[in-house]
Formats: sequence, structure tokens, C-alpha cells
Amino acid sequence: MAEQVEFKSNGNTLKGILVRPEGVTGDVPLVIMAGGWCYTKEVVMPHYAKSFHAIGCATLYFDYRNFGESEGDRRQHLNPWEQIEDYRNAISFAQTLKGIDHKRTGIWGISYAGGHVIITAALDSRPAFVISTVPVVDGFQTMRRTHGERRFAELQKLIADDRQARFEGKPGGNMPMSPKEDPTKELSSWPFPHVYAGFMGIKAKEAPLHEHWNTIESTEWLLSYVVKPYAQRIVETPVMVALARADNITSADLEVEMFNAIASPDKKLVSVGGIDHMSLYTNVDHLAKMGKVQAEWLEETLARLDH
Repeated sequence: MAEQVEFKSNGNTLKGILVRPEGVTGDVPLVIMAGGWCYTKEVVMPHYAKSFHAIGCATLYFDYRNFGESEGDRRQHLNPWEQIEDYRNAISFAQTLKGIDHKRTGIWGISYAGGHVIITAALDSRPAFVISTVPVVDGFQTMRRTHGERRFAELQKLIADDRQARFEGKPGGNMPMSPKEDPTKELSSWPFPHVYAGFMGIKAKEAPLHEHWNTIESTEWLLSYVVKPYAQRIVETPVMVALARADNITSADLEVEMFNAIASPDKKLVSVGGIDHMSLYTNVDHLAKMGKVQAEWLEETLARLDH
């Protein structure tokens, strides 16, 4: 049963959806879910949630501040530390919910949020488990690789010019999340036309509040984003990192390096074949394939947490 909920995060009211599994009695485990770059809560998360409902878990997926139905003064602005703070406040909200097993409440994230959940678990002792899906783990290296050296230099200039404008009291600028067609004609955060096509399809069918642009400052924040130093702090929390074998957006070598840095011996890395980064959004069969792998790991992990 789906229930609309809301909670506060640094003065902003965040909106979410709480879904409890059908036919399950007693306190149930909870998976807290949030999305990646410019997501709203309707983007893919309801599909992944079904795999967790099938093993008797509740799910809570929410809009970060500045996105979707949540409050926020700078629309489409992504500050990763604010989003991590939103995760932590979602955990605090979950602690107030009846019918939830607070000792078996954990966090799930995809893409940018795949990195967020690792950092959250490094900073916050409350998550009982972490599931990180095709995570962005090093913003500088990812941007340099996806844009190429020449376009990356142009991106850096755009960011520097925007910073200077903000220093002079002018409003910060915006840029596309990804290009509609030719990525060489306009700078975007993620220079892949198939990303635009995929998200437009999702927007038309399931997520009408998704907007395919972001502040330039959001991309500047991304360049300072590194997950590995935080991964080293995770000593006891069970962690799954799930990669798409054909992913051409996030880099497997960076993801594996981050995974290897996780100190906890209770960790699992899986590389799921036959899927890529965007097919985890646009292909229901691929969604189900990844969701099944994650749900199986979670079911085993939760059974161990019972003892």
C-alpha cells in the first residue's frame, strides 16, 4: 500500500512515497531510496522497489530538496552534500515510523546516489545495509572521460565564468543535463543524446516533474566529488555494489577501485551482463534483472541480521 509522506531536511519539506509490502505482519525491513542526476522519485525507483516488496521489505523513495514535489529555493540545483543530508534526514524520519524494523533499515542509491549511499554509510552508523547501483564515484575523472579533453577544458571555462558571475552578484547559469542531439553543439553535464531520449521517455510516461537541466554550479560540485576516501571508513555495514557490464557512462575501473577500498569484509561486488547504464532506466527486463540480484543479496543479508 502506497502512502504519501513528508519530512523536514534543513528547513525544507521533502515529499516521498512509503510503500509497505502486502500480506506481511509485524515490523518489516525498510529500504530508503533516492535517485541520481535530476531525478524525481518517480524515475525508476518504483520499479526497483517492487523487487524489495517481493521479499517482504517496505520502501521509502523521496525527492531531494530542489526537485520534484519537494521544497527548495534553487530548483534543479544538485549539491551532493545537501542530498546526502537529505538521505540522513530520511533515515531520521524512518526512525519515527511504526511497523518498521529500525534495526533492519538501510539505503539504496543509483548513479550519483550510488555514491551518496556509500558516503552516507561512512558518516552515519544507522543504515543496516547499503546497496549502490552503477555509482558515480569520482566526478572529475568521470567528467574528463565522458567529455574528452577538449570539451572538458570548455566545461571548466564555463564553470569558471559562472563562478566569476556569481562572485559579481549575478545569478548563476543553467545548462542541459544532456543534449537532445549533437553533444558538440552545446555543453551539457552528461554529453549523451541517448540519456536525453531515455529520460524524455520516462518523463512522458511516469515522471512528469522531471526537468532535464541543472545549474552550472551543480556540475562544479560534481568535479569535487570523490567517494573512495569515505568507502574506507565503512567497517561493519554490509554493502553491495552492483555494476552494469556494458556501462559506458560511469567507469568500471573507478567503481571497482572504490569497492576495494571498503573496509568491511561483509561486501559484495556484482557485474550484471547484458545491460548498460541507461537500460537500467528504460528496459523493464533489465530493471527486473538488476532488482532480482539486489533483492536476493538483501534477503540473505537481512536473514543474517536477524541472528
